[in-house]
Amino acid sequence: MEISKVIVDKMYSSDNFSKWLGIEILDVSQGYCKLKMKVRDEMTNGFGIAHGGICFSIADTALAFAANSHNLKSLSIETSISLIKKINCGDIIIAETNEISRNNKTAVYAINITNKSDQILASFKGTVFVTTKKWIDE
Repeated sequence: MEISKVIVDKMYSSDNFSKWLGIEILDVSQGYCKLKMKVRDEMTNGFGIAHGGICFSIADTALAFAANSHNLKSLSIETSISLIKKINCGDIIIAETNEISRNNKTAVYAINITNKSDQILASFKGTVFVTTKKWIDE
């Protein structure tokens, strides 16, 4: 099994929040992650649409999985999100990462949140600090 998948499975196994969200891992490789989630009623706000924190949460999880997939523990140091289209209860959303840059101290990722029609619903950018601590000794 690829080391990236082993690391992400290890992270997910103790990630109770992502499990509560119902996040499903679709694909993982070094610097890449694709996740899926169904928006439930308890995730909606007073307008009856998905709370912005739901998009942020799935994107933040995608960021963590992609950044740590290189087998170096990495921690988020700056994030931002632009909410582009409303998301309704029952919608299936997908978070997909794109590693923009990476060096031995920091890495930058762009994560798009899309629906099943591949429309961009939100755009997330995250920067992580890359430590020297490994998840798994190779």
